[in-house]
Amino acid sequence: MHATIVLLPGDGIGPEIVAQGKRVLEVIAKRFGHTFDMPEHAIGGNAIDSCGDPLPEETLNACKKSNAVLLGAVGGPKWDDPKAKTRPEAGLLRIRKELGLFANLRPTKTWDELLDASPLKREIVAGTDILFVRELTGGIYFGESGRKPHPSGEEAWNVMIYSTGEIERVVRVAADAARKRRGKLTMVDKANVLEASRLWRQVSERVVKTEYPDLEYNVVLVDSMAMHLISKPREFDVVVTENLFGDILTDEASMLPGSLGLLPSASIGSSGPGLFEPIHGSAPDIAGKNIANPLATILAAAMMLRYSMSMNAEADAIEDAVSRVLKAGHRTKDIAGTGPSISTTEMGDLVVGML
Repeated sequence: MHATIVLLPGDGIGPEIVAQGKRVLEVIAKRFGHTFDMPEHAIGGNAIDSCGDPLPEETLNACKKSNAVLLGAVGGPKWDDPKAKTRPEAGLLRIRKELGLFANLRPTKTWDELLDASPLKREIVAGTDILFVRELTGGIYFGESGRKPHPSGEEAWNVMIYSTGEIERVVRVAADAARKRRGKLTMVDKANVLEASRLWRQVSERVVKTEYPDLEYNVVLVDSMAMHLISKPREFDVVVTENLFGDILTDEASMLPGSLGLLPSASIGSSGPGLFEPIHGSAPDIAGKNIANPLATILAAAMMLRYSMSMNAEADAIEDAVSRVLKAGHRTKDIAGTGPSISTTEMGDLVVGML
């Protein structure tokens, strides 16, 4: 197969970790007889610096013409001024919207070799395997917002808004995934307070009961879910929720395996290229030090091959290589604990060597 994969290294540690993902994809292409074109384009803070736009038209057009997009990370203190005309994160929000990427898939799985890296007891986290499906292009992040004068100074508002169609399509993505896993689907909302959540509950229940009656379906309030994730994470299989709740819960869940550096994500739509990235941020405090964990990006590349190109054998090969590297005891600083650690490039070398 010939494919074009757009690389968006972004800011902070992004260029370091994407470089390792690219190396892995090059080996996969050679091993399985594919040809991957992998042009790099600017996004985020570096794009603001170079052209004043966190998502230049050149970048967006390249992504639209590609088979898939591999992203590093965006943002950093340099661009955090709240009075700035634009911020790096605006580029990320826009590319999701422009590519129609309404569903964010975040697998959260513990590795037996790394259970002691989790801040929770091993008997709680062992065996955890959750797929979060987060709605990505609606809700409070995309609703009306603004400020106006107030007797005490200013008043600010953000509107959480969802339509029936937006909810239906992401619930179907989650339900389809649950059918391929353990057959359990949990929908998370705040229907005891929010009208938008009451629509979520109504639509989700209808879709599941009429189209997916074979699934075990339940509903959990978001505050209860935050507690359950750290007390009984093994009980969950596929979890679907709206944008804001999904953003918060997936970051909480990322601590179950012990490090953000182990968790990939996929943002997909009904057609066109998907966007694949690690769930961690740009980590500007360690940028340029060659100590960042590249495994989440490498696993994101595996998700990309699986979801955007139906290359299941190639994705399995990457995931198996990562597993064998971890079983051999190799660790980057974030998961090494008090033991010895290796660099970003050394971890890339080991995965490439396993492949």
